[in-house]
Amino acid sequence: MALSNRLAAEFIGTLWLVLGGCGSAVLAAAFPELGIGFLGVAVAFGLTVLTMAYTLGHSSGCHLNPAVTVGLVVGKRFPGKEALPYIVAQVLGAIAGAGILYLIASGKAGFSAAGGFASNGFGARSPGGFSMMAGFTCELVMTFFFLYVILGATDKRAPAGFAPIAIGLCLTLIHLISIPVTNTSVNPARSIGPALFAGKAAIEQLWLFVLAPVIGAGLAGLIYPMLNSGSGNSANPGKKK
Repeated sequence: MALSNRLAAEFIGTLWLVLGGCGSAVLAAAFPELGIGFLGVAVAFGLTVLTMAYTLGHSSGCHLNPAVTVGLVVGKRFPGKEALPYIVAQVLGAIAGAGILYLIASGKAGFSAAGGFASNGFGARSPGGFSMMAGFTCELVMTFFFLYVILGATDKRAPAGFAPIAIGLCLTLIHLISIPVTNTSVNPARSIGPALFAGKAAIEQLWLFVLAPVIGAGLAGLIYPMLNSGSGNSANPGKKK
């Protein structure tokens, strides 16, 4: 498939991830009695990846995440020359998704994106008041395991057709663990989109949600092949080669 088509797929998929995941947090988690809470938000993020993996896995590979793209390059599952275009498409998709969410959310009287807008943070901006070091450690470790699961689930020796389920459930579990710590990123694009609307405080902390996920994914890309010699080279969660 042409690179332009795959970039369009990454744009659409990342837009859906931010709109679905962050949208559930902004629009559906705030109701005191009927809101979906942390559990609902975690499931929503997992569902965005699950649905898009089956939809886009056979076209773009459904990365939807700059850290995933970097990890796949390090693990020799994806060509390095295509990494930057993929990352740009993902970030633009995340910004578009956050923009659509802003248009919807701002239709309610008294809405202010400065209240958080599902952006990520540490310290005073952490839902549970966790420190910068706790946030950095959490994001690095969670992204490591996310990429490790992706590499294992898309290994040519893994059961065919089940990779999207494993990946979607992994992201759900990650959110169940880490929403209280950082509001869960494990994805620089997902962090950048909402932060641009949330304002200065969110933007000032973006460095952590770019650096930690990229390091975590890069480590997984190095370690998985070392421990699984002869592993498959598929970077496609929806279809195995």
